[in-house]
Amino acid sequence: MTTKGTPGRMVRIEEEVWAEYGQLCDEEGTSRGDDLRRHTYARVNAWRKAQGLPARKRITIKRRKPAADSD
Repeated sequence: MTTKGTPGRMVRIEEEVWAEYGQLCDEEGTSRGDDLRRHTYARVNAWRKAQGLPARKRITIKRRKPAADSD
């Protein structure tokens, strides 16, 4: 599943590690996808800096809060 028209990427990670990574991200208050995006941007920006290129602007995805049930 993708959001905001972004393409999905396949990452092969062992089930046990993926589950523990999900637990870690939950404890940190983030999602696996957001954590992977932040890590990727940091790595690419470090590489760009070493190449003498400007850093990429990080894209922020704003999530809507679920509508409150009104009974």
